[in-house]
Amino acid sequence: MPPSSAPRVAIYFRMFGPYILARLNGAAGRMAVIGIEGSRRSNAYAWEPRQGEEHFERRTLFQEGSVDEHPPRAVIAAVRAALDDADPDCVCVMGWSYTEALATLGWALDRRRHAILLSESTAHDAVRTGWREAIKRWIVGLCDAALVGGQPQRAYAEALGMPADRIFLGYDAVDNDFFASGAAAARADAAAQRAAHALPERYFLASCRFIEKKNLARLLDAFAAYRAAAGDEPWDLVLIGDGTLRPALEQQAASLVIADAVHFKGFKQYDDLPAYYGLAGGFVHVSTVEQWGLVVNEAMAAGLPVIVSRSCGCVVDLVEEGANGWAVDPFDTAAITARLAALASPDTDRAAMSARGQSIIAAFGPGRFGDGLAQAIAAARSQPARRRGALARAALSLLALRSSPSGK
Repeated sequence: MPPSSAPRVAIYFRMFGPYILARLNGAAGRMAVIGIEGSRRSNAYAWEPRQGEEHFERRTLFQEGSVDEHPPRAVIAAVRAALDDADPDCVCVMGWSYTEALATLGWALDRRRHAILLSESTAHDAVRTGWREAIKRWIVGLCDAALVGGQPQRAYAEALGMPADRIFLGYDAVDNDFFASGAAAARADAAAQRAAHALPERYFLASCRFIEKKNLARLLDAFAAYRAAAGDEPWDLVLIGDGTLRPALEQQAASLVIADAVHFKGFKQYDDLPAYYGLAGGFVHVSTVEQWGLVVNEAMAAGLPVIVSRSCGCVVDLVEEGANGWAVDPFDTAAITARLAALASPDTDRAAMSARGQSIIAAFGPGRFGDGLAQAIAAARSQPARRRGALARAALSLLALRSSPSGK
């Protein structure tokens, strides 16, 4: 339980998937957390709703469907009503483009409450235009402090005008213990678990949505080249996830004559994930664009060496070249092939890479989210809460109406 003097903090997320629950629970022992979720379902992720795991006050705006399915005016009204009822000392603002984020910030300005920006954006994860960046700078200027993922995210928040001494790290975290213990249990019962999940003896693992930016077509090309040169006992490739590109990817695997070595396992619920990580030999994530890449956290917590795209926002903080994995150019098929071969080589000390990865990721658990948020709140509350003029608040309200609940 947080101390009685701890601030009441409202934290909004669109759905309380497993990762969000872990973060909010990590913060709950440090402050009084009111977790507000948009809805119990997501159009982007097929997570089943999870109940009874929270150690914080939980509120849900819409009981049916996804928050995407509701018009901006209804979303804004629901956000403001929830915040009025919760009456927090501070609010957390999820980025700068979602209707809900702008409504949350508008409420904070109206009520003279402190606002903490939550962001995993970097300067290079999207095409940047001058007018959009100007709007972001204005929105960031309305916030009192920021909690971000890592070094690239810190640099971008500072470039958008947040003072360096009010930017804190810890936003991108998963439940490390869940993946570490689950992977260890799977390895301890490897034969039965392989049979239960129909998994090959040796395999690379990839986990993502089957959409263009995840770069799976190029990964299949690289894997085919690896298989062609691997000789005896090559590794297979296991893909967990789903999406619109799945039929095309299955056809590509067949045309490359690797269909027998590529295992499409579909989307897996949270409790199934540790077994897939635990029985893999290594993890590969080669997205062309990625703000962070939480699957890399999962893989490292589970004890896997990793191959990670240089375009992933996590790579600077999580990958030590040659120590726990490698960073690759996601557009260089030959480089991806070479790292697959290196990872599978009998000369590679995967046990040492595993240990180093778990040591690195130990600093990126839910406790760090809680600590970073507590630091951001302390920095914000060290200065008076600001109340902008009517014109600024009207402009923010207009932006909220013109944004979509999906942030697009």
